[in-house]
Amino acid sequence: MQIHVVQQGETLFQISQAYGVSVNELITSNEIPNPNRLVIGQTIVIPIFGSYHWVAPGETLFTISRQYGIPLEQLIRVNRITNPQALSIGYRLYIPQKQRPVVDVSAYIDPKITGTQSEQVVNQTAEHLTFLAIFQYAINRNRTLDPVENDQALINAAYAHRTVPLMVISNFEEGTFTNELATEFLTNDTLQNQILDEAIRIMQQKGYLGIDFDIEYVGAQNRERYTQFLQKARDRLKQYNYFLSTALAPKQSSEQKGVLFEGHDYEAQGKIVDFIFVMTYEWGWSGGPPMAVSPINEVRKVMDYAISVVPKDKIMMGIPLYGYDWTLPFVQGGPFARSISPQQAIQLAARYNASIQYDTTSQAPFFYYTDEEGRQHVVWFEDARSIQAKFNLVKELGIRGFFYWVLGREFPQNWLLLQDNFIVRKRV
Repeated sequence: MQIHVVQQGETLFQISQAYGVSVNELITSNEIPNPNRLVIGQTIVIPIFGSYHWVAPGETLFTISRQYGIPLEQLIRVNRITNPQALSIGYRLYIPQKQRPVVDVSAYIDPKITGTQSEQVVNQTAEHLTFLAIFQYAINRNRTLDPVENDQALINAAYAHRTVPLMVISNFEEGTFTNELATEFLTNDTLQNQILDEAIRIMQQKGYLGIDFDIEYVGAQNRERYTQFLQKARDRLKQYNYFLSTALAPKQSSEQKGVLFEGHDYEAQGKIVDFIFVMTYEWGWSGGPPMAVSPINEVRKVMDYAISVVPKDKIMMGIPLYGYDWTLPFVQGGPFARSISPQQAIQLAARYNASIQYDTTSQAPFFYYTDEEGRQHVVWFEDARSIQAKFNLVKELGIRGFFYWVLGREFPQNWLLLQDNFIVRKRV
Protein backbone atom coordinates (compact mmCIF):
# COMPACT_ATOMS: atom_id res chain seq x y z
CA MET A 1 0.00 0.00 0.00
CA GLN A 2 1.01 3.62 -0.32
CA ILE A 3 0.77 6.55 2.08
CA HIS A 4 -0.47 9.84 0.64
CA VAL A 5 -0.08 13.08 2.61
CA VAL A 6 -2.85 15.58 1.92
CA GLN A 7 -1.66 18.87 0.43
CA GLN A 8 -3.42 22.24 0.56
CA GLY A 9 -6.55 22.30 -1.59
CA GLU A 10 -6.61 18.56 -2.32
CA THR A 11 -9.86 16.63 -2.33
CA LEU A 12 -10.56 12.92 -2.05
CA PHE A 13 -11.73 12.94 -5.65
CA GLN A 14 -8.39 14.31 -6.85
CA ILE A 15 -6.51 11.73 -4.77
CA SER A 16 -8.70 8.91 -6.06
CA GLN A 17 -8.02 9.98 -9.66
CA ALA A 18 -4.27 10.09 -9.10
CA TYR A 19 -4.14 6.52 -7.81
CA GLY A 20 -7.00 4.96 -9.75
CA VAL A 21 -8.92 4.07 -6.57
CA SER A 22 -12.53 5.04 -5.95
CA VAL A 23 -13.44 7.71 -3.40
CA ASN A 24 -15.63 5.22 -1.58
CA GLU A 25 -12.78 2.74 -1.28
CA LEU A 26 -10.51 5.43 0.18
CA ILE A 27 -13.17 6.42 2.71
CA THR A 28 -14.14 2.91 3.79
CA SER A 29 -10.65 1.40 4.00
CA ASN A 30 -9.27 4.33 6.00
CA GLU A 31 -12.55 5.00 7.81
CA ILE A 32 -11.89 8.66 7.06
CA PRO A 33 -13.73 10.72 9.69
CA ASN A 34 -13.62 13.97 7.68
CA PRO A 35 -14.09 13.09 3.97
CA ASN A 36 -15.49 16.50 3.04
CA ARG A 37 -12.96 18.51 4.99
CA LEU A 38 -9.51 16.99 4.63
CA VAL A 39 -6.72 18.38 6.80
CA ILE A 40 -3.40 19.54 5.40
CA GLY A 41 -0.86 16.91 6.50
CA GLN A 42 -3.45 14.18 7.02
CA THR A 43 -2.41 10.74 5.78
CA ILE A 44 -4.47 8.56 3.47
CA VAL A 45 -3.44 4.93 2.96
CA ILE A 46 -4.03 3.96 -0.68
CA PRO A 47 -5.43 0.40 -0.69
CA ILE A 48 -3.46 -1.05 -3.57
CA PHE A 49 -0.94 -3.89 -3.79
CA GLY A 50 2.43 -2.23 -4.13
CA SER A 51 2.69 1.51 -4.74
CA TYR A 52 3.13 4.19 -7.39
CA HIS A 53 6.06 6.47 -8.17
CA TRP A 54 5.85 9.59 -10.32
CA VAL A 55 9.08 10.25 -12.21
CA ALA A 56 10.82 13.43 -11.06
CA PRO A 57 13.37 15.53 -12.98
CA GLY A 58 16.78 13.85 -13.10
CA GLU A 59 15.49 10.37 -12.24
CA THR A 60 16.13 7.29 -14.35
CA LEU A 61 14.71 3.81 -14.23
CA PHE A 62 18.03 2.68 -12.76
CA THR A 63 17.95 5.18 -9.88
CA ILE A 64 14.29 4.37 -9.19
CA SER A 65 14.98 0.63 -9.15
CA ARG A 66 17.80 1.25 -6.64
CA GLN A 67 15.54 3.45 -4.50
CA TYR A 68 12.91 0.74 -4.10
CA GLY A 69 15.20 -2.29 -4.23
CA ILE A 70 13.41 -3.62 -7.32
CA PRO A 71 15.42 -5.25 -10.15
CA LEU A 72 15.55 -2.97 -13.20
CA GLU A 73 14.27 -5.71 -15.48
CA GLN A 74 11.25 -6.32 -13.24
CA LEU A 75 10.43 -2.60 -13.14
CA ILE A 76 10.51 -2.45 -16.95
CA ARG A 77 8.44 -5.61 -17.32
CA VAL A 78 5.60 -4.83 -14.87
CA ASN A 79 5.24 -1.32 -16.31
CA ARG A 80 5.43 -2.54 -19.91
CA ILE A 81 8.04 0.04 -20.80
CA THR A 82 9.18 -0.25 -24.41
CA ASN A 83 11.76 2.55 -24.40
CA PRO A 84 13.52 2.82 -21.00
CA GLN A 85 15.61 5.77 -22.20
CA ALA A 86 12.59 7.93 -22.99
CA LEU A 87 11.06 8.17 -19.51
CA SER A 88 9.00 11.36 -19.21
CA ILE A 89 8.75 13.52 -16.10
CA GLY A 90 5.51 12.81 -14.23
CA TYR A 91 5.16 9.30 -15.67
CA ARG A 92 3.46 6.99 -13.15
CA LEU A 93 5.40 3.80 -12.41
CA TYR A 94 3.94 0.85 -10.54
CA ILE A 95 6.24 -0.46 -7.79
CA PRO A 96 5.48 -4.14 -6.99
CA GLN A 97 4.91 -5.24 -3.42
CA LYS A 98 7.93 -6.86 -1.77
CA GLN A 99 7.91 -10.17 0.05
CA ARG A 100 6.47 -9.81 3.56
CA PRO A 101 8.31 -11.20 6.58
CA VAL A 102 6.49 -13.46 9.06
CA VAL A 103 6.29 -12.00 12.58
CA ASP A 104 4.55 -12.42 15.91
CA VAL A 105 2.11 -9.63 16.74
CA SER A 106 0.55 -9.11 20.14
CA ALA A 107 -1.74 -6.56 21.74
CA TYR A 108 -2.85 -5.73 25.23
CA ILE A 109 -6.53 -5.28 25.94
CA ASP A 110 -7.76 -3.61 29.12
CA PRO A 111 -11.49 -4.26 29.61
CA LYS A 112 -11.62 -1.21 31.87
CA ILE A 113 -10.88 0.84 28.74
CA THR A 114 -12.93 -1.10 26.19
CA GLY A 115 -15.82 -1.87 28.57
CA THR A 116 -18.84 -3.55 27.02
CA GLN A 117 -17.15 -3.41 23.60
CA SER A 118 -14.25 -5.65 24.67
CA GLU A 119 -15.39 -8.80 22.90
CA GLN A 120 -16.24 -6.83 19.76
CA VAL A 121 -12.79 -5.22 19.77
CA VAL A 122 -11.15 -8.65 19.97
CA ASN A 123 -13.27 -9.95 17.10
CA GLN A 124 -12.30 -6.92 14.99
CA THR A 125 -8.56 -7.21 15.57
CA ALA A 126 -7.58 -10.75 16.58
CA GLU A 127 -7.12 -11.94 12.98
CA HIS A 128 -4.05 -9.67 12.98
CA LEU A 129 -2.67 -11.02 16.28
CA THR A 130 -0.54 -13.93 17.42
CA PHE A 131 -1.11 -13.15 21.11
CA LEU A 132 -3.79 -11.30 23.07
CA ALA A 133 -2.54 -10.12 26.47
CA ILE A 134 -5.54 -9.60 28.76
CA PHE A 135 -4.78 -6.87 31.31
CA GLN A 136 -4.75 -7.62 34.23
CA TYR A 137 -4.76 -10.06 37.16
CA ALA A 138 -3.33 -7.99 40.02
CA ILE A 139 -1.41 -9.61 42.86
CA ASN A 140 -3.13 -9.25 46.22
CA ARG A 141 -1.34 -9.24 49.55
CA ASN A 142 -3.84 -11.86 50.73
CA ARG A 143 -2.24 -14.31 48.28
CA THR A 144 -4.96 -14.17 45.62
CA LEU A 145 -5.29 -12.57 42.20
CA ASP A 146 -7.82 -9.87 41.40
CA PRO A 147 -9.80 -11.30 38.48
CA VAL A 148 -10.54 -9.73 35.12
CA GLU A 149 -14.30 -9.53 34.76
CA ASN A 150 -15.75 -11.42 31.79
CA ASP A 151 -12.34 -12.45 30.46
CA GLN A 152 -13.76 -15.81 29.37
CA ALA A 153 -15.54 -14.12 26.45
CA LEU A 154 -12.25 -12.52 25.37
CA ILE A 155 -10.41 -15.84 25.61
CA ASN A 156 -13.08 -17.55 23.51
CA ALA A 157 -12.95 -14.76 20.92
CA ALA A 158 -9.15 -15.08 20.75
CA TYR A 159 -9.40 -18.82 20.06
CA ALA A 160 -11.96 -18.16 17.33
CA HIS A 161 -9.23 -16.22 15.48
CA ARG A 162 -6.39 -18.67 16.32
CA THR A 163 -4.91 -16.13 18.73
CA VAL A 164 -3.08 -17.14 21.92
CA PRO A 165 -4.64 -15.66 25.09
CA LEU A 166 -2.07 -14.49 27.65
CA MET A 167 -2.84 -13.82 31.30
CA VAL A 168 -1.21 -10.57 32.46
CA ILE A 169 -0.13 -10.59 36.12
CA SER A 170 0.96 -7.30 37.68
CA ASN A 171 1.81 -5.47 40.89
CA PHE A 172 -1.02 -3.01 40.29
CA GLU A 173 -2.58 -1.67 43.46
CA GLU A 174 -4.98 1.23 44.01
CA GLY A 175 -4.64 2.44 40.45
CA THR A 176 -0.86 2.27 40.06
CA PHE A 177 2.18 -0.01 39.97
CA THR A 178 3.92 -0.02 43.36
CA ASN A 179 7.47 -0.82 44.41
CA GLU A 180 6.17 -1.76 47.85
CA LEU A 181 3.96 -4.55 46.50
CA ALA A 182 6.73 -5.71 44.16
CA THR A 183 9.08 -5.98 47.12
CA GLU A 184 6.57 -7.87 49.27
CA PHE A 185 5.93 -10.30 46.42
CA LEU A 186 9.54 -10.87 45.45
CA THR A 187 10.75 -11.40 49.03
CA ASN A 188 8.03 -13.88 49.97
CA ASP A 189 8.44 -17.41 48.58
CA THR A 190 5.12 -18.52 50.02
CA LEU A 191 3.26 -15.67 48.35
CA GLN A 192 5.01 -16.41 45.03
CA ASN A 193 4.12 -20.10 45.17
CA GLN A 194 0.50 -19.43 46.02
CA ILE A 195 0.17 -16.84 43.24
CA LEU A 196 1.64 -19.33 40.75
CA ASP A 197 -0.72 -22.04 42.00
CA GLU A 198 -3.69 -19.67 41.61
CA ALA A 199 -2.55 -18.54 38.17
CA ILE A 200 -2.16 -22.09 36.84
CA ARG A 201 -5.57 -23.04 38.24
CA ILE A 202 -7.20 -20.10 36.44
CA MET A 203 -5.31 -20.82 33.21
CA GLN A 204 -6.45 -24.43 33.18
CA GLN A 205 -10.01 -23.45 34.00
CA LYS A 206 -10.35 -20.65 31.44
CA GLY A 207 -7.98 -21.64 28.64
CA TYR A 208 -5.13 -19.16 28.96
CA LEU A 209 -2.00 -20.42 27.23
CA GLY A 210 0.64 -18.27 28.88
CA ILE A 211 1.52 -15.64 31.47
CA ASP A 212 2.91 -12.18 30.85
CA PHE A 213 4.43 -10.74 34.04
CA ASP A 214 4.07 -6.96 34.02
CA ILE A 215 5.89 -6.23 37.29
CA GLU A 216 6.94 -2.57 37.19
CA TYR A 217 8.91 -0.25 39.49
CA VAL A 218 10.79 -3.29 40.74
CA GLY A 219 13.83 -1.31 41.94
CA ALA A 220 17.50 -2.28 42.09
CA GLN A 221 17.06 -4.14 45.40
CA ASN A 222 14.69 -6.62 43.71
CA ARG A 223 16.56 -7.08 40.43
CA GLU A 224 18.06 -10.50 41.21
CA ARG A 225 14.95 -11.59 43.11
CA TYR A 226 12.79 -10.91 40.05
CA THR A 227 15.12 -12.98 37.88
CA GLN A 228 15.00 -15.85 40.38
CA PHE A 229 11.22 -15.70 40.51
CA LEU A 230 10.97 -15.86 36.72
CA GLN A 231 13.12 -19.00 36.74
CA LYS A 232 10.71 -20.50 39.27
CA ALA A 233 7.77 -19.53 37.07
CA ARG A 234 9.52 -20.99 34.02
CA ASP A 235 10.00 -24.31 35.79
CA ARG A 236 6.33 -24.44 36.75
CA LEU A 237 4.87 -23.33 33.41
CA LYS A 238 6.98 -25.58 31.19
CA GLN A 239 5.18 -28.58 32.71
CA TYR A 240 2.08 -27.37 30.84
CA ASN A 241 3.83 -25.99 27.74
CA TYR A 242 2.62 -22.51 28.64
CA PHE A 243 4.25 -19.36 27.25
CA LEU A 244 6.15 -17.06 29.62
CA SER A 245 6.81 -13.41 28.81
CA THR A 246 7.65 -10.20 30.64
CA ALA A 247 6.93 -6.53 30.00
CA LEU A 248 10.07 -4.46 30.41
CA ALA A 249 10.77 -0.75 30.80
CA PRO A 250 12.51 0.86 27.79
CA LYS A 251 16.16 0.77 28.85
CA GLN A 252 19.02 2.11 26.75
CA SER A 253 21.80 0.57 28.84
CA SER A 254 22.28 -1.97 31.60
CA GLU A 255 23.19 0.80 34.04
CA GLN A 256 20.21 3.06 33.42
CA LYS A 257 19.14 4.66 36.70
CA GLY A 258 15.66 4.90 38.14
CA VAL A 259 13.32 2.59 40.02
CA LEU A 260 11.43 1.88 36.79
CA PHE A 261 14.55 0.59 35.04
CA GLU A 262 16.97 -0.88 37.57
CA GLY A 263 14.94 -3.96 38.48
CA HIS A 264 14.59 -5.20 34.89
CA ASP A 265 17.59 -7.29 33.83
CA TYR A 266 17.19 -7.65 30.07
CA GLU A 267 20.00 -10.17 29.62
CA ALA A 268 19.01 -12.44 32.51
CA GLN A 269 15.30 -12.39 31.69
CA GLY A 270 16.04 -13.00 28.02
CA LYS A 271 17.64 -16.31 28.96
CA ILE A 272 14.54 -17.45 30.87
CA VAL A 273 11.38 -16.23 29.15
CA ASP A 274 10.01 -17.07 25.72
CA PHE A 275 9.90 -13.40 24.73
CA ILE A 276 9.93 -9.89 26.18
CA PHE A 277 7.57 -7.01 25.53
CA VAL A 278 9.75 -3.89 25.47
CA MET A 279 7.50 -0.96 26.39
CA THR A 280 8.85 1.54 23.84
CA TYR A 281 6.29 4.28 24.46
CA GLU A 282 5.35 6.98 26.99
CA TRP A 283 8.23 9.35 26.35
CA GLY A 284 5.41 11.78 25.83
CA TRP A 285 3.02 10.95 28.67
CA SER A 286 -0.08 12.51 30.18
CA GLY A 287 1.73 14.11 33.12
CA GLY A 288 4.86 15.17 31.25
CA PRO A 289 5.81 17.86 28.74
CA PRO A 290 4.41 17.57 25.20
CA MET A 291 6.39 15.35 22.86
CA ALA A 292 5.97 12.27 20.71
CA VAL A 293 4.67 9.26 22.65
CA SER A 294 7.02 6.86 20.86
CA PRO A 295 9.79 8.84 19.09
CA ILE A 296 11.59 6.55 16.68
CA ASN A 297 15.05 7.92 17.56
CA GLU A 298 14.55 6.94 21.21
CA VAL A 299 12.90 3.63 20.29
CA ARG A 300 15.93 2.75 18.17
CA LYS A 301 18.29 3.34 21.11
CA VAL A 302 16.26 0.94 23.24
CA MET A 303 16.12 -1.66 20.50
CA ASP A 304 19.87 -1.38 19.86
CA TYR A 305 20.50 -2.13 23.53
CA ALA A 306 17.93 -4.93 23.64
CA ILE A 307 19.38 -6.83 20.68
CA SER A 308 22.86 -6.52 22.19
CA VAL A 309 21.87 -8.65 25.21
CA VAL A 310 18.71 -10.59 24.20
CA PRO A 311 18.28 -12.94 21.22
CA LYS A 312 16.38 -11.18 18.44
CA ASP A 313 13.80 -13.95 18.25
CA LYS A 314 12.72 -13.08 21.81
CA ILE A 315 12.20 -9.33 21.34
CA MET A 316 8.80 -7.71 20.79
CA MET A 317 8.83 -3.92 20.22
CA GLY A 318 6.03 -1.80 21.68
CA ILE A 319 3.83 0.44 19.51
CA PRO A 320 1.20 2.83 20.94
CA LEU A 321 -2.28 3.13 19.46
CA TYR A 322 -2.95 6.56 20.97
CA GLY A 323 -1.72 10.10 21.42
CA TYR A 324 -2.16 12.98 23.85
CA ASP A 325 -3.79 16.40 23.75
CA TRP A 326 -1.92 18.85 26.00
CA THR A 327 -3.27 22.24 27.08
CA LEU A 328 -0.58 24.92 26.85
CA PRO A 329 1.40 26.28 28.52
CA PHE A 330 2.47 23.00 30.08
CA VAL A 331 2.88 23.23 33.84
CA GLN A 332 4.58 20.41 35.73
CA GLY A 333 2.06 19.00 38.19
CA GLY A 334 -0.82 20.69 36.38
CA PRO A 335 -3.75 19.02 34.58
CA PHE A 336 -2.89 15.80 32.79
CA ALA A 337 -3.07 15.61 29.00
CA ARG A 338 -6.06 13.86 27.50
CA SER A 339 -5.48 10.50 25.80
CA ILE A 340 -6.95 10.35 22.28
CA SER A 341 -7.01 7.92 19.36
CA PRO A 342 -5.50 8.76 15.96
CA GLN A 343 -9.04 9.06 14.58
CA GLN A 344 -9.96 11.57 17.30
CA ALA A 345 -6.80 13.53 16.51
CA ILE A 346 -7.85 13.89 12.87
CA GLN A 347 -11.33 14.97 13.93
CA LEU A 348 -9.84 17.62 16.23
CA ALA A 349 -7.59 18.95 13.48
CA ALA A 350 -10.55 19.16 11.09
CA ARG A 351 -12.78 20.81 13.69
CA TYR A 352 -10.28 23.55 14.46
CA ASN A 353 -8.90 23.89 10.91
CA ALA A 354 -5.40 22.91 12.04
CA SER A 355 -2.60 21.78 9.75
CA ILE A 356 -0.77 18.62 10.73
CA GLN A 357 3.00 18.88 10.86
CA TYR A 358 5.48 16.01 10.92
CA ASP A 359 8.64 15.84 13.01
CA THR A 360 11.22 13.89 11.03
CA THR A 361 13.50 13.23 14.02
CA SER A 362 10.86 11.52 16.14
CA GLN A 363 8.91 10.41 13.04
CA ALA A 364 5.64 11.58 14.57
CA PRO A 365 2.80 13.97 13.59
CA PHE A 366 1.60 16.88 15.70
CA PHE A 367 -0.55 20.01 15.43
CA TYR A 368 -1.64 23.05 17.39
CA TYR A 369 -5.15 24.39 17.84
CA THR A 370 -6.99 26.94 19.95
CA ASP A 371 -10.21 25.84 21.65
CA GLU A 372 -13.45 27.80 22.18
CA GLU A 373 -12.15 29.21 25.45
CA GLY A 374 -9.03 30.62 23.82
CA ARG A 375 -6.68 28.00 25.23
CA GLN A 376 -3.91 26.73 22.98
CA HIS A 377 -3.35 22.98 22.64
CA VAL A 378 -0.75 20.73 21.07
CA VAL A 379 -1.54 17.18 20.00
CA TRP A 380 1.05 14.46 19.36
CA PHE A 381 -0.32 11.23 17.93
CA GLU A 382 0.36 8.34 15.54
CA ASP A 383 -0.47 8.27 11.84
CA ALA A 384 0.32 6.07 8.86
CA ARG A 385 3.81 7.58 8.47
CA SER A 386 4.83 7.05 12.09
CA ILE A 387 3.51 3.48 12.08
CA GLN A 388 5.32 2.70 8.83
CA ALA A 389 8.54 4.05 10.36
CA LYS A 390 8.13 1.61 13.27
CA PHE A 391 7.34 -1.26 10.92
CA ASN A 392 10.47 -0.43 8.93
CA LEU A 393 12.54 -0.59 12.13
CA VAL A 394 11.09 -4.00 13.04
CA LYS A 395 12.05 -5.31 9.59
CA GLU A 396 15.48 -3.71 9.69
CA LEU A 397 16.32 -5.24 13.07
CA GLY A 398 14.91 -8.67 12.26
CA ILE A 399 13.30 -9.11 15.68
CA ARG A 400 10.51 -11.52 16.63
CA GLY A 401 7.79 -8.91 16.16
CA PHE A 402 5.90 -6.17 17.92
CA PHE A 403 2.95 -5.48 20.17
CA TYR A 404 0.38 -2.78 20.78
CA TRP A 405 -0.67 -0.85 23.82
CA VAL A 406 -3.64 -0.73 23.87
CA LEU A 407 -6.66 -2.05 21.90
CA GLY A 408 -9.82 0.04 21.78
CA ARG A 409 -8.26 3.16 20.25
CA GLU A 410 -9.56 3.50 16.70
CA PHE A 411 -6.75 3.45 14.16
CA PRO A 412 -7.83 1.64 10.98
CA GLN A 413 -4.76 2.73 9.00
CA ASN A 414 -2.55 0.71 11.33
CA TRP A 415 -4.29 -2.54 10.42
CA LEU A 416 -4.13 -1.74 6.69
CA LEU A 417 -0.37 -1.21 6.90
CA LEU A 418 0.17 -4.26 9.09
CA GLN A 419 -1.36 -6.48 6.40
CA ASP A 420 0.75 -4.78 3.75
CA ASN A 421 4.04 -5.15 5.65
CA PHE A 422 3.84 -8.51 7.41
CA ILE A 423 2.39 -12.00 7.56
CA VAL A 424 1.15 -12.63 11.10
CA ARG A 425 2.26 -15.93 12.57
CA LYS A 426 -0.50 -17.98 14.18
CA ARG A 427 0.38 -20.33 17.04
CA VAL A 428 -3.01 -21.91 17.83
